[in-house]
Amino acid sequence: MASAKKDVQTTFSWEGKDKTSKVVRGEFRAATETIVRSALRKQGIMVSKVKKQSFKGGGKVTDKDITLFTRQMATMMRSGVPLLSAFEIVAKGASNGAVSKLLIDIKTDIETGSSLNQAFRKYPLYFDALYCNLVEAGEQAGILDSLLDRLATYKEKTQAIIGKIKSALFYPVSVLVVAFVLAAVIMIFVVPAFKQVFANFGADLPGPTLVVMGISDFFVANWYFIFGIIGGSLYAFFYTWKRSLPMQQFMDRLALKLPIFGAVIRKATIARWTRTLSTMFAAGVPLVEALDSVGGASGNYVYREATKQIKAEISVGSSLTVAMQNTNIFPNMVIQMIAIGEESGQLDAMSGKVADFFEAEVDDAVDSLSSLMEPLIMVVLGGVIGGIIVAMYLPIFKLGAVV
Repeated sequence: MASAKKDVQTTFSWEGKDKTSKVVRGEFRAATETIVRSALRKQGIMVSKVKKQSFKGGGKVTDKDITLFTRQMATMMRSGVPLLSAFEIVAKGASNGAVSKLLIDIKTDIETGSSLNQAFRKYPLYFDALYCNLVEAGEQAGILDSLLDRLATYKEKTQAIIGKIKSALFYPVSVLVVAFVLAAVIMIFVVPAFKQVFANFGADLPGPTLVVMGISDFFVANWYFIFGIIGGSLYAFFYTWKRSLPMQQFMDRLALKLPIFGAVIRKATIARWTRTLSTMFAAGVPLVEALDSVGGASGNYVYREATKQIKAEISVGSSLTVAMQNTNIFPNMVIQMIAIGEESGQLDAMSGKVADFFEAEVDDAVDSLSSLMEPLIMVVLGGVIGGIIVAMYLPIFKLGAVV
């Protein structure tokens, strides 16, 4: 146990003077402060201060953080900032402590001899195969700054598409949740108060009122059971969805068949598929190898399996256009644009234009959905909440006849 603790390295910031009495500063990863001082003395540095670095404001590293990091690195490298200096600048400027720690760890790996793509591959949770393959292609071709710029653009556009889909789905779901909570509050707390008033009413209650009161009695007696079942079911559903491959496959197929939303999800998937193909092919990655990343980046099981089929057909001599046509999941416009790209030798440009088109289609579809959902949601809310209120006030309207 003791030896395991000693092997854990920490980042220390240090300050001192070199052999010419010039003040120098830097960072050093080691197990203890003593090791840092000893290593710096061997380099001829008179150390005046060593401090263990702390990364405050930490959380988890999100895909948005990686996208921002990629854009910052691309900008700095295009401006001529050395790779290690760029890492240090971005790490110190990050507001998320987890991001700072991640970048310092990667910087240390590079300083000890790893290439950039090798350092990234040690953190597959944050840098997927597509990311690492493009960085490797950029390093080998000597165009790392250009490839990072492409990567940043790719991730920004992909995130924008995902954000659009989430916003389209979030609005109606959130309103339905609010409607259910409001209805439950009315049933548990408001309707029982009316029930006491109606107890000595002296007349038969209308049918809608009796139905609402019956539902209210059930809610009051079993509210903990109802919320427990709903909460447990949602937890079990999302838990299974996240960990079960058959469940993910079923949900991916279902998502493409949903009324209204299915068309938007399909367009977003095609946009991601073609955007990834464009980015990989433009980086000089061979088509067969690029398809490995394209299928995974699509984010949908149906298109991932179709991409495997496309790769198998291309491997035995088929063209990309014919292979895509055989899957029967791509619109004719996409196939025709890809065919033009293959014939003209501009597959990256044409697939990029397809991605632009479908991204714009998703934007328009989401805007239309928002406009359509607003009146529809008002009808749902009015029907649920308004129906309960009207049912409870119907006996009061009969009060005059009773009197």
